[in-house]
Amino acid sequence: MIKMNPHYNKLNASYLFSTIAKKITEHQNANPDTSLIRLGIGDVTHGLAKPCVDALKAAADELGSDESFRGYGPEQGYAFLRETIAENDYHQRGADIDPDEVFVSDGAKCDSGNFLDVLANDIVVGVPDPVYPVYVDTNVMAGRTGAFSDGRYDGLQYLEGTVDNGFVPTPPSSHLDLVYLCFPNNPTGASATRSQLSEWVSYALEHNALILFDAAYERFIQSTDVPHSIYEIEGARSCAVEIRSFSKTAGFTGTRCAFTVVPKDIEIADDSGEKRSLHSLWNRRQSTKFNGVSYPVQRAAEAVYSPEGRREVDYRVNYYMENARLIRDIMTNAGYTVSGGVDSPYIWVQTGTDSWSFFDRMLTEAQVVITPGVGFGRMGEGFIRISAFNHREKVEEAMERITRAL
Repeated sequence: MIKMNPHYNKLNASYLFSTIAKKITEHQNANPDTSLIRLGIGDVTHGLAKPCVDALKAAADELGSDESFRGYGPEQGYAFLRETIAENDYHQRGADIDPDEVFVSDGAKCDSGNFLDVLANDIVVGVPDPVYPVYVDTNVMAGRTGAFSDGRYDGLQYLEGTVDNGFVPTPPSSHLDLVYLCFPNNPTGASATRSQLSEWVSYALEHNALILFDAAYERFIQSTDVPHSIYEIEGARSCAVEIRSFSKTAGFTGTRCAFTVVPKDIEIADDSGEKRSLHSLWNRRQSTKFNGVSYPVQRAAEAVYSPEGRREVDYRVNYYMENARLIRDIMTNAGYTVSGGVDSPYIWVQTGTDSWSFFDRMLTEAQVVITPGVGFGRMGEGFIRISAFNHREKVEEAMERITRAL
């Protein structure tokens, strides 16, 4: 009989958002007349910007003609999009990133998991706690951990985020090979200053470590002392891979487009200790396992950077951040300790009670879906995450319901 990957047996129950979905379904089946408001999972509610829709349609029309038809595209992404990303997201911020160091993909979550393909299994991995579950679960699936015990996996090094450190962990005294950082952070909404990121880059250079830097929420940054890219930090080209997404900023959660930057300066060792180019390894992986993002979607992503596209993205970001301000103010005025909502569309609230109990209470008493903090790690117990991704009237009604329930 064919055998399964045994590491899947280590996974702690089901994926967080699958568990939430199951609870919602059970509640709706038992209460069919209730109207839920969802401030849990980070899906956007505004439609695609008009320039993106127009670009999608025009590209689809191109594919309908023999003269302009395109078949397989480059696995790394079309040059027109890679060049646009390099210029607008990096060169204009003083970051030295070449277009061929940009790899277009179908999602930041996909790349954060897929990147493990090119790394050895016996490396020492550091993950924040609380943390986006994909970072942990993909390492479990790859066999880099031991069993799950007391809210954590043996073999992983946890970097604790707390109220005291503003949910920005500092580099440890011990050695790590791979470090996951996400700023602005999902789930806590915390952002890292230039000084804090510089500490991590210095640590990575000293320890010959690799940073996987998830910057999916970069566009929401409002603070002037918060870098938009880790490549704004000197030395980061030699130790950091950056992952970004069009999902939350331009509404591509269903359209699917993101990108990962792998500088050519990064070298990693093979079994003999010989240095290898990480850029070349990732290129090999993508060329083998990925057929690229569709041409119409890449044209739509290119349109995000047009003048009208920028204006529409600005509108959406400001809209969601006003939702975040509203949520943050109401929870703060209700007496809760709150993080996020300043450079991030997530508000992280210390409830002082069991996370799942608070989730259940909001679901049954307020008919509002939030996310239990413990689903993001042991340090998330006693917290909940509220998402600002919804229409204003829904957010206002949800906060009225939550206020009454509290």
